[in-house]
Amino acid sequence: MTSLRRSLVETALHWEQRYGNAPQITAALSEYDAARLVGCTEEQYSQNMQGVTVVRKGFDFMFRGAHYQVKANRPSGKPGSFVTWVPRAANYDWDFLVWILYDTRYEIQEAWLWEREAYRACFHEVKRLSPDHYRRGKRIA
Repeated sequence: MTSLRRSLVETALHWEQRYGNAPQITAALSEYDAARLVGCTEEQYSQNMQGVTVVRKGFDFMFRGAHYQVKANRPSGKPGSFVTWVPRAANYDWDFLVWILYDTRYEIQEAWLWEREAYRACFHEVKRLSPDHYRRGKRIA
C-alpha cells in the first residue's frame, strides 16, 4: 500500500470516528486498487489519470488498451451494514468490470473481474445485484 493511499484511508477513518460518516473516498480508492490488481503500476496509473475529470462516461481507467469500469462496496461497520446490494454498470462502454468488496478499514476482502459480454449475458435483465452475482466472475483478489 502506498503511503498516499494509507494517508487518505487514515484521514477518512479519523473523520468517520470524529463525525460519524466517512468522506466519499470509495470510488477513488477502488479505481486505484482495481488498476493495481490488473497489473497497472502506480506510475502508469498516475500518467493515465492526468487531466481526467471525476466524471468520465463509460469507464474509469484504461490499461493496455482496455477500458475498465470499477464498482465497489464498503460496509460502514454499523449494525446491519453488511453488503447485500452491489452497484450495476449503467452502460457497456467498457471491456472489463472490476468489483471490489472492502472491509470497514478499506482493505480489500475480495475482487472480481468480468468481461463485458459475459457481464451483459448474466446481468442485463437482473434488477438488483448482490455480491453473490459478482462472485460468479473471475476472482482477482
